[in-house]
Amino acid sequence: MAERCIGNENLGETGFSYTLSLINGKYKMTILYTLMEFGVVRFNEMQRYIGGISYKTLSATLKQLEADQLVHREEYPQIPPKVEYSLTERGRSLIPILDAMCAWGDEHRL
Repeated sequence: MAERCIGNENLGETGFSYTLSLINGKYKMTILYTLMEFGVVRFNEMQRYIGGISYKTLSATLKQLEADQLVHREEYPQIPPKVEYSLTERGRSLIPILDAMCAWGDEHRL
């Protein structure tokens, strides 16, 4: 088997790079973790749970995750408006990765 040469490779063409492009961001992993732990979550509940995240940032990040088909947004036609978020099937496929991160953190927490 031939040895790989970094000069012939491009990080941007790897699965790692693609995955990172979907989950990279200050709150993306936190939002995915929240939805993994609690299933269906309303916007205000998520904002309170995460703490320190502005309305604008949470809204923009949820829209990005929805555009990447990791999060599902369900809006109910009522007053006041009710909006719930959950993981899509694609988003749920990240659960083993999130679980592994949680296990690693539990094991190595100082």
